[in-house]
Amino acid sequence: MLNFIKTFRNDEDGAVTVDWVVLTAAVVAMAIGAYTTIADNSEAMITAAGGAVAAEQVELFGATQ
Repeated sequence: MLNFIKTFRNDEDGAVTVDWVVLTAAVVAMAIGAYTTIADNSEAMITAAGGAVAAEQVELFGATQ
């Protein structure tokens, strides 16, 4: 029984799996954060570009909307 406990304590086969789970969770969290940041900023940039184009059209054609 004592030999089994020593062997069990020194066994590190499952430690690699735990490391991979933690690393994978960190990569997924960073990907979600990056996606959210890119989506928010690209939407703001598209809105600003649309406003600039609309203002330019008004100046070019002299129309008021």
